[in-house]
Amino acid sequence: MLAPDLTDRTALVTGGAKGLGRALCLSLADCGASVAVHYYSSDAAARETAADAREHGAPAATAVQGDVTNPEGVDAIFDAAEAELGTVDVLVNNVGDFAPAHWEDVDFETWNRVLHTNLTGTYLCSKRALDGMRARQWGRIVNIGYASSEKGLVSPQNFPYFAAKQGVLMFTRMLAADTQDDSITVNAVSPYVVETSDEFPEDAPRGRWASTDDVAQAVRFFCDEDSDYISGENVEVDGGWLPEDV
Repeated sequence: MLAPDLTDRTALVTGGAKGLGRALCLSLADCGASVAVHYYSSDAAARETAADAREHGAPAATAVQGDVTNPEGVDAIFDAAEAELGTVDVLVNNVGDFAPAHWEDVDFETWNRVLHTNLTGTYLCSKRALDGMRARQWGRIVNIGYASSEKGLVSPQNFPYFAAKQGVLMFTRMLAADTQDDSITVNAVSPYVVETSDEFPEDAPRGRWASTDDVAQAVRFFCDEDSDYISGENVEVDGGWLPEDV
């Protein structure tokens, strides 16, 4: 797949310091975008990712700190990104915590943290980005979901995460409908399991888990100028996963 041309565009990736978020920052830098690497506590890693983004072709890149779960934190994130890089044209809502325990063992604080980082953060960041995107009549919002959301699959393990990602999918489709006259697209990319090592269980689809590049390819597709008639969609990056349960 040819990389989209994001020259003169600025992309903000939440949770961009490490892991999948870092890969998404570098992938968008490869497309010529300036990149704002959001982080909450990983200052050194975020600055390293920003430096690497410049090596990957980003005209400019910066690390921006803030809490996505409250409006003041989100304003701080966007204010810093806009001060350094200009308007935010591409928003990737990637940040989100897990709670891989039985739902009855999840305490109230953890429940709130998982829902707020995944769903509330997506809502607040999207809302903050929209004014500028509407004014410019161009914008791309890509929300990172989870593959079970489309199928409506849930499990007692990690239930707050499943609930939050189901909400992200619903929010994606609502916002796509609400921005259809603004030249803004809103889509979701939903991986199953993204690789964390070179060892994969035998039941992994196609013999492996998704690579960060597999996910990045889908994100880049939705950011393309030529993808302007595709909105409200969800691409599952899951290798054809069709489990009996989650």
